[in-house]
Amino acid sequence: MDEARARDVLAAAGVLPAPARDARLLALGENAVFAAGDLVVKVGRDAELLDRARRELAIAVWLAEAGVPAVRAAESKALLVEGHPVTVWHRLPDPVRPAEPRDLAELLRVVHALPAPSFDLPPRELLGGVERWLRLAGEAIEPADAAYLRERRDGFAAAAAGLTPRLAPGPIHGDALPRNVHVGADGPVLVDLETFSADLREHDLVVMALSRDRYGVPAAAYESFVATYGWDVREWEGCWVLRGARETASCAWVAQHAPSNPKALVEFERRVASLRDGDETVRWYPF
Repeated sequence: MDEARARDVLAAAGVLPAPARDARLLALGENAVFAAGDLVVKVGRDAELLDRARRELAIAVWLAEAGVPAVRAAESKALLVEGHPVTVWHRLPDPVRPAEPRDLAELLRVVHALPAPSFDLPPRELLGGVERWLRLAGEAIEPADAAYLRERRDGFAAAAAGLTPRLAPGPIHGDALPRNVHVGADGPVLVDLETFSADLREHDLVVMALSRDRYGVPAAAYESFVATYGWDVREWEGCWVLRGARETASCAWVAQHAPSNPKALVEFERRVASLRDGDETVRWYPF
């Protein structure tokens, strides 16, 4: 789905008071995200995402009822417009500053204290997209690298199934990064609710541990995250399993962009080499 197609769907949905051509594109990925006035509209890539869009709306209502600071839905139902799910959200005011790891930790403490909602949350299928991403990579990557990642996926999936958690399992955000926190005048707010799951709460904490080691998050920022949350997941013997699973998924995710983006191929090869070498100090980069 390109921007032109997403705008056509946005226009057909008729959810904005102004013409769709005037809406500002905020992001284009699995969803095209548009802003217009006080609203944000998400247009999903295809009809397969309809159930996820419906669940995200239910999650938003549940978090609102629980008093959790999170983005709020402006419409209670997801539309299916020309084969694309469409959801409408209240637009957040401009941020007062960038989100920091400690802001994320503050919100995770709140989320991790929640009981399960009245509807089912899926498990966090961290490795579920690996096959699709490798298939999309096709011949742009070496077959041996694809086979290596499949082997890693299977090994870490089996190891994760046997983990004994330190924390009680329950609701998690699922993609716990500062980029999914918006800091307004009233404090930090969670956004991008579509990865909410019911699983090991350690999933949400391993993300920042990996960010410290692979993505350049300063040690002091990570320590502020730990101090705010109240526990360092690296003390848990299962940390390396969830970390390895996430590294495998992150590497395969980059692979899907390799056919059309030379920088993605370079980054993919860097990541695979660091995994093969067992070198946890190699820095990974966006592309």
